[in-house]
Amino acid sequence: MKISINRLKKYIALTESPEEIADLLTQSGLEVEGIEEFISIPGGLEGIVIGEVLTCEKHPDADKLSITTVDIGLDTPSHIVCGAPNVAAGQKVLLATVGATLYPTEGEPFAIKKAKIRGQVSEGMICAEDELGLGSSHAGIMVLDTDLPNGTPASELFPVTKDHVLEIGLTPNRADAASHLGVARDLKALLGRELCINQEPEIQVETTGPAISVTVEDSMDCPRYAGITITDLKVGPSPKWLQDFLKSLDMEPINNVVDITNFILHDLGQPLHAFDAAKISEGKVVVKKLPKDSPFVTLDEKERKLSGEELMICDPNGGMCIAGIFGGIGSGVTEQTTSIFLESAYFSPDVIRKGAQFHGLKTDASFRFERGTDPNMPVYALKQAVKLLQEIAGGKVCSEIIDIYPEPVADFEVLVEYGHINRLIGKNIGPAQVRSILEGLDIQVKNETDKGFTAIVKPYRVDVTREADIIEEILRIYGFQQVELSENLKTDYLAEHPVKDINKLQYRLSEILGSQGYHEIITNSLTKPLYSEKSGFLDPSLNVEIYNKLSEDLGVMRQSLLFSGLEVLAHNINRRQTDLKLFEFGTVYQKTEEGYQEGRRLAIFHSGNRSAESWIESSKPFGFADLYSTVEKVLEKLNLEVSEVQMVESAPFTYGLRLMLGQKELGTLGLVDDSLLKLAEVRQEVWFADLNWDLLCKKALGLKKYQEISKFPEVRRDLSLVLDKSISYDQVKQVALKAGGKLLQRIGVFDVYQGDKIEAGKKAYALSFHLQDQEKTLTDKVIDKTMHKLMEAFQNEVGAVIRS
Repeated sequence: MKISINRLKKYIALTESPEEIADLLTQSGLEVEGIEEFISIPGGLEGIVIGEVLTCEKHPDADKLSITTVDIGLDTPSHIVCGAPNVAAGQKVLLATVGATLYPTEGEPFAIKKAKIRGQVSEGMICAEDELGLGSSHAGIMVLDTDLPNGTPASELFPVTKDHVLEIGLTPNRADAASHLGVARDLKALLGRELCINQEPEIQVETTGPAISVTVEDSMDCPRYAGITITDLKVGPSPKWLQDFLKSLDMEPINNVVDITNFILHDLGQPLHAFDAAKISEGKVVVKKLPKDSPFVTLDEKERKLSGEELMICDPNGGMCIAGIFGGIGSGVTEQTTSIFLESAYFSPDVIRKGAQFHGLKTDASFRFERGTDPNMPVYALKQAVKLLQEIAGGKVCSEIIDIYPEPVADFEVLVEYGHINRLIGKNIGPAQVRSILEGLDIQVKNETDKGFTAIVKPYRVDVTREADIIEEILRIYGFQQVELSENLKTDYLAEHPVKDINKLQYRLSEILGSQGYHEIITNSLTKPLYSEKSGFLDPSLNVEIYNKLSEDLGVMRQSLLFSGLEVLAHNINRRQTDLKLFEFGTVYQKTEEGYQEGRRLAIFHSGNRSAESWIESSKPFGFADLYSTVEKVLEKLNLEVSEVQMVESAPFTYGLRLMLGQKELGTLGLVDDSLLKLAEVRQEVWFADLNWDLLCKKALGLKKYQEISKFPEVRRDLSLVLDKSISYDQVKQVALKAGGKLLQRIGVFDVYQGDKIEAGKKAYALSFHLQDQEKTLTDKVIDKTMHKLMEAFQNEVGAVIRS
């Protein structure tokens, strides 16, 4: 929401800078997200002056150029080469001096420099209106009718409006602040200054005109409906001040009638709607709901089917407007309009919200109505608009104000205790200051006692209905920053971690993988039956077949993400993109005895080289460690640790690992078998990880728990183990963690050897063990005891030989 500082100054005396005002509003809960400078004429006509053409002669070397001398109030006239066909001696013109920057209506800004044009010096530029951003004409230079002295800044002839506009991120509860008046009310309370609000004008019938009657059939959804008829209007452009105001809010002026309704909406927060009175059938306006599926053409020329729940402004022929949301194409104001019926209403927020959502329409009017407008504002806003229509459009009132308001909305009464104020704010605020803050917010204090009082809240504050709301109002005006923090912060209740959001989890992992050079792919869930028939690890009987398949190649739903990923790899490799890191979150499908089943999987692919060849190092192909490292990062992010790692030497892998989480398979990873690569026509090695995304999401533990860094030093000890070739590192790691206890912080492998220096069928691990106590410095005795326990465990549980 945009707020003009100039307009705020009409309501309240402001001497503060825009930045200071923004800071005040932000601290009080109206967060200012940005400040923009607005200038009604781009560049503000800086460097543009009024001049008088003294002489004008044809350029000797160019038929379309003239050489002129122009008096701009200096000691000597300026020499200007001009290409305009209408330039002549004696004219008053606008001249851009050397150094000025022009902001044309179309095109980029450009600076004026002293130059030679066909051998003649030119010390500026005589301007057309489009070159100054004053219009669109480029037929010739602007010829002025003015008595202002030569050298007078152009801004004195064409006033420039300068303003600062605040961009406020309005929260849904603050409907009362969706206007300049609403923001001024907050500044009144924050600064302790009075508001200057226009008195309600006296409106009298001036002439006769169309007779319009109003019937409200649905007073629940339309508690108040007001209107008035204006005639003898002259629809045309708005005055400059009104156009500048709307432009500062990024709105395009349309005509004086529509612009006035937009002005009132942004100024007072009350939406208005103008109907062409001549287009209202039989002069009857009816507020009601129309049957479901009734057609209605809106101003954007789209025919919409009504839901039957939206409120409509109708005449005997049907709908004229979706109440509070969007007008109809048949009843709007045009240049031919001479009489209007001006509507100002209070609609139920619920009915506006439902209608706007059903039709996918979000307008400035619906934005305010669906949050809750002021039920006491319609007639005041209507009168202010009538006054402007009389002044700007020459309108004359030809009817009394119609105001249908059968059950006025009462003020809210809220009981407040001083003890609760001080307890919730965390600071004692005296009754006098509480009363001053609330009265500054137009909240009356009645029935005051030593214990508390009754707050009387006007109905435009739809968000202030409880004691806690009153206390929040006091605090935001008093200032959050004025509540000192105690030395010992504490809380009565620490909320549980929120329920895991699967989509956010997936998005975060996508960010992590993307930051490591992976590209995300999204592949077709339909695939070839051939893959399951010849894969060796998929069961063709479990295929989910398509009844009306487009082709045999898209005949079944996939059981694995492997082959759709291999097709992507083949496509890229065939186009010489051979170094690939890909991942996909996708669904797999099976038909079982229990019915159709779906499962979400995370697939990761490596193929080609992990680093391109360069002068620093030669290219290195991807290996198993690269894939396993990525899988470990995924598990680390989800705060998960596998319970068991098993070897896999069957399809789809030449060799690989199976990761277990308890008794459930978490996923598999390894080198894809050549036979499967041939099926997908992939001609280089592929490393593939297939993880159960559903299980990962279910078991993810959320945030890691951290502890204070130990103050005591860490100790490293190394061991060399000779083991049977079948023993995996994971088995060794599990034995070490069990035997090392809480002193063992981490284990590292810094060498692996298989060769003729050790017995056949054996391998050697060189391991580092990092020991640390969180409470004291380790002694040699404790270190030796721990290492002895580790060596015993390795010998007894995995048959290791300790090499000295």
